[in-house]
Amino acid sequence: TGWTCRDDCKYECMWLTVRLYLQRGHRVPQFHGKWPFSRFLFFQEPASAFASFLNGLASFIMLLRYKATVPPASPMYPTCVAFAWVSLNAWFWSTVFHTRDTAVTEKLDYFCASAVVLHSVYLCCVRTLGLQRPALISIFRAFLLLFLACHISYLTLVRFDYGYNMAANAAIGLLNLAWWLRWCLRNRPRLPHVWKCAAVVLLLQALALLELLDFPPLLWVLDAHALWHIGTIPLNVLFYSFLMDDSLYLLKANSDLLKVD
Repeated sequence: TGWTCRDDCKYECMWLTVRLYLQRGHRVPQFHGKWPFSRFLFFQEPASAFASFLNGLASFIMLLRYKATVPPASPMYPTCVAFAWVSLNAWFWSTVFHTRDTAVTEKLDYFCASAVVLHSVYLCCVRTLGLQRPALISIFRAFLLLFLACHISYLTLVRFDYGYNMAANAAIGLLNLAWWLRWCLRNRPRLPHVWKCAAVVLLLQALALLELLDFPPLLWVLDAHALWHIGTIPLNVLFYSFLMDDSLYLLKANSDLLKVD
């Protein structure tokens, strides 16, 4: 995983400093913007790395269930499968980043996470508008890809701004929340399965508040970010369950429409 002698020396010096702070009754500081974490084997942040791996595993298992349950003829099939692969990619790089924090793995984790948030908005747009307006979806997809390219270019070529990155993802997340919730409320009477989608987007925003907490890791392992990743595991399963129910509903609705025609 790339631990060099210099890296190991920095790690040991960090803990020497932490012990001195604790012995003298001082508050433990952050090091380069991060709390000190107790390394396990070669895992730099073991709790977050393990939670990211479990999220990826849950996404992969639910993707297999989705493909086994939903026929490819369902209108949302390609969009849902693409969303699953984008999510799997993000959880893979999240696991890598929390295993070994470097400039490259940090950027890959952040950029892939942004891609998931944007793809969730795209998924929502396809479900709520795109099935009736395919031309609109093509324009919206191009806009989201352009936005992602500009976002990555700015953070890579101009300045890696943590505040801007968090604000951009939070704004897109709120748009995603409002859009999905509005659709769920409007379709609740005829689509009983939409409660799953509403529960996921609401709980995701509630869990995101953990990112605003700032406390030293419990036992130097479990911090707010790790708790956020642990909390998203069951939400992943619930959201894929919604996608399966909704895709099967759309398949049946299309089949009934063809019979009428």
